[in-house]
Amino acid sequence: MIVGQAPGAVPEPLTALNRDGSAIRFDRATLGYGPRIVWSDLSLVVQPGEFLAVLGPNGSGKTSMLRALLGLTALGAGGLEVLGSVPRRGNPAIGYVPQHAGFDRDVPMRGRDLVGLGVNGHRWGFGGLTPVERSRVAEALRAVGAERYADQPIGRLSGGEQQRLRIAQALVGNPRLLLCDEPLASLDLRYQQEIAELIGSWSRSSSGTVVFVTHDVNPVLAYAQRVVFVVNGRWAAGTTDEVLTSETMTRLYGAPVEVVRVRGRIIVVGDATGSGLDLDEPYEFPDPGADAR
Repeated sequence: MIVGQAPGAVPEPLTALNRDGSAIRFDRATLGYGPRIVWSDLSLVVQPGEFLAVLGPNGSGKTSMLRALLGLTALGAGGLEVLGSVPRRGNPAIGYVPQHAGFDRDVPMRGRDLVGLGVNGHRWGFGGLTPVERSRVAEALRAVGAERYADQPIGRLSGGEQQRLRIAQALVGNPRLLLCDEPLASLDLRYQQEIAELIGSWSRSSSGTVVFVTHDVNPVLAYAQRVVFVVNGRWAAGTTDEVLTSETMTRLYGAPVEVVRVRGRIIVVGDATGSGLDLDEPYEFPDPGADAR
């Protein structure tokens, strides 16, 4: 396990970074907005085909990490390589799945049209798809099991169905790296499990790399080889058994935090008045049996 320190502290020795063949490489990376440091001295290598879960409370810099990988946010210090080069906007080798947000019921767009934007959304105007591109859209719809509602208005579909279409949109370009920003948010247990399985299965079958931002690690426990937990400018990276422990969480939050495992799920509980946890009550990763917060 690798643990990052608070700004100004002396970092622990880090393992040597492999600069050859990695999917993602952070090298003592620091990101901040003005005087506020989101995270600092982040050194992390993600190998091709790895599924990495990114955890932490609201405002800890999880989405900012994805923005850095997409070339939308510049680091304040340190280095970052994505698929062997400096991050850049519009990299076709990267797919992106946003947090679920419902469409207006009257949006005049079919599910198939939404997926098609993954092929021609970068073009000016509203040109149609070529036969080859239409074939790619059809294959992406099959891959996520969305053929039966592909021609229905997207605003009339359930949240889980809409999220399947967003995944198809992200995969239609055959990416090597898939970035997922809270894709399980606002989904019930059934759809959380389906979406996690869909992305995990894609990673295993295609050897594609996944960076999966989530508040709840439990739905992706079967797929994530490692996790990164970020909070208060600090971070820790390793397996779930290494990072999600009472000792590591207490160190990251700077206050007593207890990690317990109950019937195969992980719960993190702390003193909300002193630990920096983002809820008024003791914080826990949501129970998979309840709707995601």
